Amino acid sequence: MAKIDGLRNKIAKFAAKGKLDALVKLSNDSDDDVRMEVAMAMGRIPSYESGMALIPLMRDPSPMVRAAAATAAADINAKHCLEYVKKLAFGDSDPNVRLTAKAAFDVLKDRVV
Repeated sequence: MAKIDGLRNKIAKFAAKGKLDALVKLSNDSDDDVRMEVAMAMGRIPSYESGMALIPLMRDPSPMVRAAAATAAADINAKHCLEYVKKLAFGDSDPNVRLTAKAAFDVLKDRVV
């Protein structure tokens, strides 16, 4: 059983209860799948702090984590993440990250606050 299988429900519960601190701790996990799941969970906590916690994940070495973080930023309308998402959309080395981040960038730049 993969590490993420044991943590997936815990991560979902943290997100449902708005426990950002617990998610931030897990965002430093060595497992790419855990960090990706954490990024997606942060996208279910619509707060400024959640957007700020996504910024380091947009710099993650794993492309799937960067893509998930960009999408999560759009999900919570984190306007303060717009420039980070833009950098991923137009400058990331991974074409899938660029595609995903471009979609997130379009959502963020078009939403009215």
